[in-house]
Amino acid sequence: MKIVTFSDIHGNLHALQAVLADIDRQEPDQVYCLGDLVGYGAHPNEVIDLIRTRQIPTIMGNYDDGVGFDKDDCGCAYTDEEMRRLGDLSLAWSRAHVTAENKAFLRSLLPNVRLEVHSKRVLLVHGSPRRINEYLYEDRAPASLARIAAMANADILVFGHTHLPYVKEVEGVLFVNDGSVGKPKDGDPRAAYAILEIGEEVRVTIQRVAYDVAAAAAAVRASGLPPHFADLLETARE
Repeated sequence: MKIVTFSDIHGNLHALQAVLADIDRQEPDQVYCLGDLVGYGAHPNEVIDLIRTRQIPTIMGNYDDGVGFDKDDCGCAYTDEEMRRLGDLSLAWSRAHVTAENKAFLRSLLPNVRLEVHSKRVLLVHGSPRRINEYLYEDRAPASLARIAAMANADILVFGHTHLPYVKEVEGVLFVNDGSVGKPKDGDPRAAYAILEIGEEVRVTIQRVAYDVAAAAAAVRASGLPPHFADLLETARE
């Protein structure tokens, strides 16, 4: 079975359209979105509308939670006060621009998805099995990742949130971070998503998709959002 997951679109309609076109060419059996439809990007309603039109099962991300419930905190981990200030502006802009109908949709998103494919247990989450906003970085302490593996009750754990894709086995559990569609942070501005081919063995591909970064950045600069977010699309950095 071929399963596709993608996450962290963050209002980037240009990237989402390119990714969905590429996914269609893959002809997967199932497609899932692991959350964070909104925040930072200029087209949150258009992104939500496209996900709704395509009827893609979607997990709630921390930013979806913050906007959907009109919270004052997106659950993001900011490393300095300037990043926090810009993040707060993004959250306020997103809350002001997302429609009431789309906020209701964000509130309805799934907490996680569990699947069984060829006797393999698959758990899909946004951040981690423990928390919607927990960052499972690849270089996290081995003992910490081992605790996550032990509690996941899964053979394959698929997640996003960090915007840094990787595939790594931990204590017999395959960790798959599907990267970010709309806000990559690994220096590669192309959108990312994951293809899982699950049979007797498991094959995972992190697929990269080129899109019109310049147009997405221009839309951010024209939107009233901090232009720094446009710069980040171009550099694909934190």
